Amino acid sequence: MEELQFEMEDTRRMERPQWVLNSPDPPGLWHELIGTVKEALFPHGNKLSSSSTKQDQSRGIVSFLQGLFPIISWGRNYKASKFKNDLLAGLTLASLSIPQSIGYANLAKLDPQYGLYTSVVPPLIYAFMGSSREIAIGPVAVVSLLLSSMIQKIEDPIADPIAYRNLVFTVTFFAGTFQAVFGLLRLGFLVDFLSHAAIVGFMGGAAIVIGLQQLKGLLGISHFTNKTDVVSVLKAVFRSVHHPWSPLNFVLGCSFLIFILITRFIGRRNKKLFWLPAIAPLISVILSTLIVYLTKADEHGVKIVKHFKGGLNPSSAHQLQFNGPHVGQAAKTGLICAIIALTEAIAVGRSFASIKGYHIDGNKEMVAMGFTNIAGSLTSCYVATGSFSRTAVNFSAGCETLVSNIVMAITVLISLELLTKLLYFTPIAILASIILSALPGLIDINEAYNIWKVDKLDFLACIGAFFGVLFASVEIGLLAAVGISFGKIILNSIRPGTDVLGRLEGTNIFCDINQYPMATKIPGILIIRLNSGLLCFANANFIRERIMRWVTEKDETEENTKGKIRLVILDMSNVMNIDTSGILMLEELHKKLASQGIELAVANPRWQVIHKLKVAKFVDKIGKGCVFLTVSEAVDACFGSKMVDLSHC
Repeated sequence: MEELQFEMEDTRRMERPQWVLNSPDPPGLWHELIGTVKEALFPHGNKLSSSSTKQDQSRGIVSFLQGLFPIISWGRNYKASKFKNDLLAGLTLASLSIPQSIGYANLAKLDPQYGLYTSVVPPLIYAFMGSSREIAIGPVAVVSLLLSSMIQKIEDPIADPIAYRNLVFTVTFFAGTFQAVFGLLRLGFLVDFLSHAAIVGFMGGAAIVIGLQQLKGLLGISHFTNKTDVVSVLKAVFRSVHHPWSPLNFVLGCSFLIFILITRFIGRRNKKLFWLPAIAPLISVILSTLIVYLTKADEHGVKIVKHFKGGLNPSSAHQLQFNGPHVGQAAKTGLICAIIALTEAIAVGRSFASIKGYHIDGNKEMVAMGFTNIAGSLTSCYVATGSFSRTAVNFSAGCETLVSNIVMAITVLISLELLTKLLYFTPIAILASIILSALPGLIDINEAYNIWKVDKLDFLACIGAFFGVLFASVEIGLLAAVGISFGKIILNSIRPGTDVLGRLEGTNIFCDINQYPMATKIPGILIIRLNSGLLCFANANFIRERIMRWVTEKDETEENTKGKIRLVILDMSNVMNIDTSGILMLEELHKKLASQGIELAVANPRWQVIHKLKVAKFVDKIGKGCVFLTVSEAVDACFGSKMVDLSHC
């Protein structure tokens, strides 16, 4: 009876490697591409085909519409009680959005109304297509700085404001197009090229640069540099000392900056007063405008907004430039803005979604943001994304759904219709103080310190982005961050970890002997785990040399013992894919080991890997009996008294 059980176990053990060898071919590249698009458009798996029933087709259409417009799903259960909370949140959000939008338009070198336009159409579009409940869409400081710093190198906003504005709309269209394509093709990983550490450094550097840029408005300086690096800005400030400037701008701006910061301190101390720091910027704009109007301070050196065009968003479709000499530069700028805007929006959305206990799909968010910015480019808006400060206000105000964005957009639209003439006397120093008050949230010193403690290479990317933005330009800072992050990836790819495995006593578990010293090596067998997702040209030679060095060292130390290596087992469970260089390396490794009388076995190869090894005839060269489902079965095949004899390999 016992012998029969052994025979049955031997039979099953011989069958299991066939599961690996006889697995079906994996899907091709084109099939995967089509699948990703279908998954983005039909999230519930419904398909439309000529053979489908009318009911299936209707379900597919509904699934498509629900994936594209999430408001169809949550709108069915929307109640009046939720609207009460959304109305309060939307009005609170608008009170912060109006002054911030005007200030950010100034930062982007655009007329004030374009900031308000960007707080009308993009939030409305996102409300129908977005999946985050709390995110507040509109202009943000970092993207505004990015636009002005890159586009003013192509068109001068002072010498030719119309050409500059047209280029901004064109860049916004390209940014939206890139974002939509990223989402439809499920290319969310492109955003991850900007690592968390790089974003922390980039945001910190950008916040300081933005703050220094506001010295122009805060001091009432007429002649200022267009460069964004800290050296050029400080030179411009020191040069202005020898030119006429009005201290009234500084006194007015600093007074209301202190007021805004005090209200923020009170709001943090007392959560019930969350609305106080939210409406403080709007109160500052109203009071400062009244002060200037009543005292005629504009005649005594206080700089004011002056020209302010109101009304509905005008069409800008005819202003997009696709045939001019700067199309390529506009597309490049649009790509950079698209990635930065997506990174900020997805980070903000996921942060608040985790608090509420739900998940947002990054690819769907890309599609929503893409169509939001495409529509914005056609309606006189520039690149919009999720704002952390306004989202925090929206969350604190108790928003339930994206209806708060709709309320905010309608409120801003009413302001454009009724209040723009009253904003004629708004001092520019107040806009500068509002922007300055929002910057501390972009500088996260504690997170930078945590990055330093956890990963020094990550901290290098953080510092590279920070100093690149601070002392060179926004583009250089981004390039430094991405370059260092790529360098880290390349370093890990060309020098992947390779572990020698041993068995934990009393189990069939094999693990790294350095991490688990109690694990014991199997006499005569060298088990190596490859810790690289891709076995390719970049790391193939390194891995081969490492394996041969281990074989040589082990044989030299155990030359006169019974522990001389007879078998090398490669645990390939971590290897997701392999290229021709990787296969060639395995063939060379097999030949070198065979010349020394050592067999080579492969354990747990993944789907793509075993498929390519079969196509390349590598399995035929080492023998089908040398491919195993697990490391344990490969070891048993060598030493089990009732197991498969490895000499048949």
